[in-house]
Amino acid sequence: MPGKTLADIAEKMRDLDFCMLSTRTETGAIASRPMSNNREVDYDGDSWFFACDDAHMIGEIEADPRVGLSFQGKAGLLGARPFFLAIEGRAELSRDKGQFAVHWTEGLERWFKQGIDTPGLVLIRVHGERAHYWDAGEEGVILLERGTFVGGP
Repeated sequence: MPGKTLADIAEKMRDLDFCMLSTRTETGAIASRPMSNNREVDYDGDSWFFACDDAHMIGEIEADPRVGLSFQGKAGLLGARPFFLAIEGRAELSRDKGQFAVHWTEGLERWFKQGIDTPGLVLIRVHGERAHYWDAGEEGVILLERGTFVGGP
């Protein structure tokens, strides 16, 4: 049975605004916090987020770049089918204003008042390696490096 493709997942992600970004703390605990992809994504295996360099997650990513992203789509609203997505990947940090400008979207000023010139601004790139999805009873895994469906759990 063929499963979803990376293009199918990307289409679903256009309806999602927030995800939970999970990192490992220095004691090995899992820490999660909400992050916005601003619904303005054309997902190709990379997710981009802005943060301030004094946030705990920045130090956690520097110590261990393995991260997880958890997304939940609309469920049960006027017949909407539930959709869940968990992405495992590696995070990279950038302090390059040129990269900030490429990934900046309207509305981010809400959190970063000085735009790409906000002191301590950091861009987080999560390069997805594996996506596990659940879509109204259909479940599967995609290896994002290859865009290959590898079956159910």
